[in-house]
Amino acid sequence: MTTPPATSPEQPWPVRTVARKIAEWVDRLGAVWVEGQLAQVTARPGTGTAFLVLRDPAADVSLQLTAPVGLIRDGGPAVAEGNRVVVHGKPSFFLGRGTLSLRVDEIRAVGIGELLARIERLRKLLAAEGLFDPARKRRLPFLPGCIGLVTGRASAAEHDVVSNATARWPSVRFRIEHTATQGGLAVAQIVDALGVLDRDPEVDVIVLARGGGSVEDLLPFSDETLCRAVAACRTPVVSAIGHEPDTPLVDHVADVRCSTPTEAGRRLVPDLAEETTRIAGLRDRARRALAGWVDREQRLLTALRARPVLADPLRTLDAHTAEVERLRDSARGSVLRGLDRRSTDLEHVRARLATLGPAATLARGYAIVQRVPADAGDTLPVLRSVDEVAPGDTLRIRVADGAVTATVDPAPRTKKKASKT
Repeated sequence: MTTPPATSPEQPWPVRTVARKIAEWVDRLGAVWVEGQLAQVTARPGTGTAFLVLRDPAADVSLQLTAPVGLIRDGGPAVAEGNRVVVHGKPSFFLGRGTLSLRVDEIRAVGIGELLARIERLRKLLAAEGLFDPARKRRLPFLPGCIGLVTGRASAAEHDVVSNATARWPSVRFRIEHTATQGGLAVAQIVDALGVLDRDPEVDVIVLARGGGSVEDLLPFSDETLCRAVAACRTPVVSAIGHEPDTPLVDHVADVRCSTPTEAGRRLVPDLAEETTRIAGLRDRARRALAGWVDREQRLLTALRARPVLADPLRTLDAHTAEVERLRDSARGSVLRGLDRRSTDLEHVRARLATLGPAATLARGYAIVQRVPADAGDTLPVLRSVDEVAPGDTLRIRVADGAVTATVDPAPRTKKKASKT
């Protein structure tokens, strides 16, 4: 392999040289088998060459194809826009326009079995990445303010979703994005519509709706690019594709899967009549509960008011007053009885003292003799012995009814001696 000579600003290559060298490199590739989706088929009458556009289903990449018109005609319905095909051809670089194309000599339609097998392989891949995990699915809002709808223009799916949702909640609002729902342009348009609705802050939920169809018609909804776009949406996504048996991969990725567009219209919003009935029932239950509570509290208050302590609050005070009076009378009686006993005791003591006192003795005929001292201020000592007086002393003699004075005469005094036993 020879190394091409270097170029420089002084020695540039002309355009024809660059184009020729590119064509030489392309010719060295040889024939290849390529799989893709036919996005455009142009076969004008009277021409021998048909022009096709082969698109990569998972990326925004396309390739120009050229083929004999007879090959297109012999391919029949399999060679139509939107179909997946496998083509065999040789790349070529057209020098005049500087374009790359693939000269096709054989076109094969991808069979249903092969399509289903590829979808199954993609399903396992997405499941392994966690895109089908129920934990990542979000709940739909109870009453969305605005519903984003991605569907075909004037389609039955649009009518089913809008009519059923409006019948359940008349004030529901929709923002509808019309796209292709099958064919080569469907995935790109649906992804763009998803992005527009997901960025709208007023849209609370997004619905992908399409009627039933064949496996080939529903292929865009099993596309990897669309599945990943649905998984990346921040807004909850509802999938309503086809009929009950139809389960494209987007059903597993979406947050909620509805078997039909009609079911989606019913799942999006609550039923106004049912909610009105439910609210009325809740109000009745609340009213009955409140009435029951008030009735119980009234019975409790009535029972409390019927208690003696509340029916006659002074009754307890009267009872306590009577008890206080009884205790006071008892205390007064006790004190009086104590005073009587003490008075009696005092009289007894007084009588005993009177009996034992000098006045009683004097009454029995005895007298108390006291010597009157010369000094009138001194006390009168009681005379206990004759030795205590002298002749001429003045004596005071106290008897029961008074006292008299006497003077001791000089007569001799006698003193009785005590006898000895």
